[in-house]
Amino acid sequence: METQNAPKMRLEHDFLGEMEIPANIYYGIQTMRALENFYVSGQPISTFPEFIRALAWIKKAAAKANTKLGVLPENIEKGICAACDDIIEGKLLDQFPVDVIQGGAGTSTNMNANEVIANRALEIMGHQKGEYQYCHPNNHVNCSQSTNDAYPSALRLALYVKLGRLIGDIDYLRQGFAAKGDEFAHVVKMGRTQLQDAVPMTLGMEFHAYANTLGEEITRLEEARKLALEINMGATAIGTGICSPKGYIDLVIKELWAVSGIPVKSSPNLVEATWDTGCYVQISGALKRSATKISKICNDLRLLSSGPRTGLNEINLPKMQPGSSIMPGKVNPVMPEMVNQICFDIMGKDVTIAIASEAGQLELNVMEPIMALCMFNGINRLGKGIRALQDRCVNGITANTERCRQMVEHSIGIVTALLPYIGYEKAAAIAKEALATGKSVVQLAIDQNLLATGEIEKILSPENMLQPRSQELEEAREEANA
Repeated sequence: METQNAPKMRLEHDFLGEMEIPANIYYGIQTMRALENFYVSGQPISTFPEFIRALAWIKKAAAKANTKLGVLPENIEKGICAACDDIIEGKLLDQFPVDVIQGGAGTSTNMNANEVIANRALEIMGHQKGEYQYCHPNNHVNCSQSTNDAYPSALRLALYVKLGRLIGDIDYLRQGFAAKGDEFAHVVKMGRTQLQDAVPMTLGMEFHAYANTLGEEITRLEEARKLALEINMGATAIGTGICSPKGYIDLVIKELWAVSGIPVKSSPNLVEATWDTGCYVQISGALKRSATKISKICNDLRLLSSGPRTGLNEINLPKMQPGSSIMPGKVNPVMPEMVNQICFDIMGKDVTIAIASEAGQLELNVMEPIMALCMFNGINRLGKGIRALQDRCVNGITANTERCRQMVEHSIGIVTALLPYIGYEKAAAIAKEALATGKSVVQLAIDQNLLATGEIEKILSPENMLQPRSQELEEAREEANA
């Protein structure tokens, strides 16, 4: 006997049998089966709203194309389009509970969308949820489609949107480093190779180099992003277009461009496009490349701020939180450390994506769900991480100007500037003596009377070591070598 507070149920069926579904939910029996089968990642597809919106774009475009071609009644098309508009506006997101990781090449995701759209359309049309004789998830919402073209097309649309957002995030960080490059243009410091003293530079040069490399990553990601514009809508099951009407392929692409605002294009070979996941490998590779460079920059920030008394201590990172439960006064570079870990995760995910892409067999790659999860999570986390890095770290970095200059003046590395005047052997001897005695390179060069004192001071002036020799120093070099 039903209790007074028991939820109302509706009965649905598929070819495996029947199941009671809570009457108030918009998804149906196939989604319920997926919830019973796949509960591993803890991330429902609703975690990625761009993906859900892309599915709604796909279903709306298909409905419009099908109606224009006479295979879908106009009243059903209007109901489907109105339901899709709700989802595009961000409504009903909680009705997409299927786990991102699933078997079936995304069939559960596609059917989750079909069922939600069908039941919302039924409401709009004045019917009850589950009255599928008026609007059916398969016969109407999925008309002229297969999971094998709807799912990857939606995935690519979502990637296109998400990559655009990530590019904006990286540019935000790039601008932050460029601003610091301008701010630190006057701060002379030692450059280092193999963690050893090299030659002088400015802190501004170092930070502008970070900005420049991020600009390169924006270009690479934009190139990879364009690959997502080529989709296989109209391929249906394996690329032959079975169950779709003549003219559907071109028309659905046109309608999808119109409803999404994204300039999609049809793949020239739909059989190849239905199994090919090279786009994801390329996007993942570009994402890994960006993560690798960003992680390198974070390593540098941690080194440059190391200390404060026993490290490089050339810059100060904003103090975000106490750094130890036992060591009083310790402050850690927590923001770069956090971004490092995000980048490590992306590098690992790139391997997963490569393996999943290789695992495709014959006319379909069923492993796209794990590729979607890896790419979506990587893009989300990197975007959030680098915005936090800019707002809570880079923006507040300050330079220890005097510390930087003192290290230049006491460095042995500046002896490199004497090479054109006294040769490698004499310069190496000075470096060796400076290391052994603790005397400065400038003082040893003066004491050994290798050049006039004024010339030595000019040659070893930090500011004169930041670019190619001036005409005055070139003349001094020619005189020294005469």
